[in-house]
Amino acid sequence: MEKKYMNKNKLTSIIGALLSLIFTLSACAQDHQQNENRLKSITSIIKNSILLNNQKNLIPIVGLADKHFAAINLGFDYQIAFDSLLNKYTAVKSIDANKYKDSTTLNDLEDDLKYYNTIIIAVTDEMTANGKYLNFITNIAKNKNVIVALFGEGKSLDAFDNSNFPIVWTPQINEEAAMVLPQIIFGGIAAQHTLTKGYSGKYTIGSGYTTVATRLKYTVPEDAGVNTEELKEIDNIVNEGIAGKAAPGMVVLVAKDGKVIYNKAFGYHTYDNLRADKVTDLFDMASVTKVTATTPSVMRLVEQNKLKLDTNIGFYIAKARNTPMNAINVREVMLHQAGFIPYIPFHNYIKEGDYSVDSSVAFPTKVADGYYIKNGFFNDFMWPKMLNSPIKTRGSYVYSDISMYVMQDIIEHITEKPEDKYVLDNFYTPLGMHTAGYLPRNRFPKDRIVPTEDDKVFRKTLLTGYVHDQGAALKGGVAGHAGLFANANDLAIFYQLMLNKGTYGGEQYFKPETVDMFTTKQSNISRRGLGFDRWDPDLTKKYPSSLASPQTYGHTGYTGIGVWVDPSRGLIYIFLSNRVNPTVSEQLGRLNIRPRIQDAIIKAVDKGNTKR
Repeated sequence: MEKKYMNKNKLTSIIGALLSLIFTLSACAQDHQQNENRLKSITSIIKNSILLNNQKNLIPIVGLADKHFAAINLGFDYQIAFDSLLNKYTAVKSIDANKYKDSTTLNDLEDDLKYYNTIIIAVTDEMTANGKYLNFITNIAKNKNVIVALFGEGKSLDAFDNSNFPIVWTPQINEEAAMVLPQIIFGGIAAQHTLTKGYSGKYTIGSGYTTVATRLKYTVPEDAGVNTEELKEIDNIVNEGIAGKAAPGMVVLVAKDGKVIYNKAFGYHTYDNLRADKVTDLFDMASVTKVTATTPSVMRLVEQNKLKLDTNIGFYIAKARNTPMNAINVREVMLHQAGFIPYIPFHNYIKEGDYSVDSSVAFPTKVADGYYIKNGFFNDFMWPKMLNSPIKTRGSYVYSDISMYVMQDIIEHITEKPEDKYVLDNFYTPLGMHTAGYLPRNRFPKDRIVPTEDDKVFRKTLLTGYVHDQGAALKGGVAGHAGLFANANDLAIFYQLMLNKGTYGGEQYFKPETVDMFTTKQSNISRRGLGFDRWDPDLTKKYPSSLASPQTYGHTGYTGIGVWVDPSRGLIYIFLSNRVNPTVSEQLGRLNIRPRIQDAIIKAVDKGNTKR
């Protein structure tokens, strides 16, 4: 059994490395001319790709929250590429039909699709000639939403004359085409063309539907006017950081004008160099939780008029009414001007008998592997201690984690849901952010999550998938200030939504004025927006980097995370690392890794804009 498990892990690692290699579209050491040629190829494929049978406007796909996707591998040569691009947009289960090869009708496969309502199938002309496959597609289309990606000369189009499900067809059969068609299906690329000749009684000249792009596109830097060569400085800085022990591994993503033009993983999960970082890996977001979970929840509730920024805390939290917090208003909390002390080291208050190595009714809250805190520790000790903490600096800017514990409690009172469920239902699932969320060990294998600290003092274990922040951990892993895990692509989706002023995937999540209010400067005494950190007007600080524009907003995280959006450049920069592994290190800051990468990106983008 042990040997079998190891072999499976090895296979998973190989496949993961392959996917990372194939789909880090601009990350390989390709020169500018190669990518120019590649862009011509991509453009040609797009020009020759036709969307048919879209009378119900099913493409680009909307309403992800109501759909459960499966992609059926009937033997398409470029299925790995195809599936990987699908999974950039939402969770799509890959099902290999080869295991049903003894079935003459594929009835068993049809039965195994009972939990999926939207089926995506890649086929070629030759595969469509197989009556078994054609019958299978026709049968499942009777009860489920089916989308066919057809590759080849089009000689099999007449086989679909009686079909009404969407077909995205391209004459090319290659890996590049396999990466374009999923983007048309999900709206990363617009369908723009119609048939230039007739192929059947139904698919006549001029047939076809046009769409608009609604989601991120995955492409080469040259597609956004950026020279690939200019981005190689990112690799140099990251490699310097890893060599300098700033972190064992890092992931960098760059999106420009709604196009992901760079997404690359470097280094390893830990310094033992056993598991390489992949772009699909999940990282502990630390304080980026504040702007990717709690702040959006506040934005939504403010829009719904359920939460008022100038109403006091005591109005929403009964337990706060007889505490120093009572009269402080929500706006002050969101600006970090409430006067809260920055941090309470709750783990230092734990005594013998407060925790157990096993779970039980008395010790229900899991803090880490082999560590369970006693029932009521948060409600009876941590929360009262925060509510009654002294208000020392009200009216001044003092960054405090307590602020987001407070906002979490307000959100949960108003929504009557735990914050982890609220953000999943309202944002992550409908946006297609299928790695983002709290408590990742409940949803993902351990090896997909990048470890943080080897905690020798408090939890006495290597933290993998359990939040690094001690207070959030003692709360059970779901907190307003920390606890979120995600990969770079999911962050890119969320911050493209912000860059789009509240719209993504054909759905509106926020009003433009709400996005503007929370992300622009809202304080007379600090650089902050509401929840969001921002560019610092004190140019000596060079924050978040020397070249960042005054419009830049985002946040950093203690574990070595950085997310920055520059609306003036249409730019998203995401930096992920585990700089606290094996223990807290200041090298990331000393080597100025995050700001230097940001400056390198801006130089490349600005140089491209100058040449345009």
